[in-house]
Amino acid sequence: MLENGLLRLSEMVYDYCGLGYHDRLPILKDKISKRIMELGITYEDYCGFLTKSATEWDILIDLLTINETYFYREEEQLNECCSFVLPLLKSRNMNRPVRIWSAACSSGEEPYTLAMLIQETGRFLPGTVEIIATDINKKVLEKAEMGWYHNSSFAFRRIPESLLKKYFIEENGGYQIKSSTKRMVKFQHLNLLNQEKVAEIGEVDIIFCRNVLIYFDRDKTQQVIHSLYQNLSSDGYLFLGHAESITDTNMGLQKVRSDKSFYYRKESDSNETIRSISSR
Repeated sequence: MLENGLLRLSEMVYDYCGLGYHDRLPILKDKISKRIMELGITYEDYCGFLTKSATEWDILIDLLTINETYFYREEEQLNECCSFVLPLLKSRNMNRPVRIWSAACSSGEEPYTLAMLIQETGRFLPGTVEIIATDINKKVLEKAEMGWYHNSSFAFRRIPESLLKKYFIEENGGYQIKSSTKRMVKFQHLNLLNQEKVAEIGEVDIIFCRNVLIYFDRDKTQQVIHSLYQNLSSDGYLFLGHAESITDTNMGLQKVRSDKSFYYRKESDSNETIRSISSR
């Protein structure tokens, strides 16, 4: 009975958010056993409980998702985006803001880093770049919207001291991101497998979806990439984690290589060959 309940739960989790536990049932059990004890029900009953309680999904997602991140993560990609890709896109779209989507923003470090680096370029007036930040975990989104991080947090492990001093205010044993930077980012809850809600994000020019696909199987990866592709503007750019690859997804996304990083551009011509910018 225990095995059946866990297996059914793993299937529900997979359908809901793409996380695969069907062959890792002991791990799933470890993550939620405390919650099951708190409720005083069986795993089979918990499956039924989930169908009746939307708020319980929020609790479960918080237990299952990994939300470790930090400011200035994979800085080569961030610098490439803000020093090359963003100015290029802005030159093509003078009459509207460039829209950046941080598609799995966790507690906000990635979109806030982008906001800081955009300001550091000195090239963009307020309102000319929009940053949308989404995540499936409502609890970490609350932290992101607050924009306050404890001074002992690993979030600051890589951030240059100059950026910390310039864009944060030290208070209450931590650091509060300044309002001018905070205003650049709009947060919202989003499940990347909900295609209808993803479509509501609208057309974006740059997508960061880093270190998410590593938790999905081929089918769910294909589904997510398709949704991202649909939202990406013509000649828009997609940044993934360095351990992630979409070469077998059959999407019209062209790998772009720089000196220290790589990312993808939406092809206006699906037959276009890979362009190298390493000589830039």
